[in-house]
Amino acid sequence: MTNDITMQQKIKVISKLVDNGCDTEKKLAKLDMPSILNIKGISILDMNIIMKLQETTKSGKLFSYLANGNDEITRE
Repeated sequence: MTNDITMQQKIKVISKLVDNGCDTEKKLAKLDMPSILNIKGISILDMNIIMKLQETTKSGKLFSYLANGNDEITRE
């Protein structure tokens, strides 16, 4: 499902988060489901993106997620 999400959808969710005062990694990490549900116009897809943003921020792979990249090292 992650590869089906476009950059535009990710940016839209990030904009919703910023508009609701979530503008740092710390605030993103502290978001719980009741807080997410209080965001106006939130959809299930948006919730999935938020959870993925939380996961990738914590693991240090946010840029890879946003750009649909892969940090896996391939051996030849």
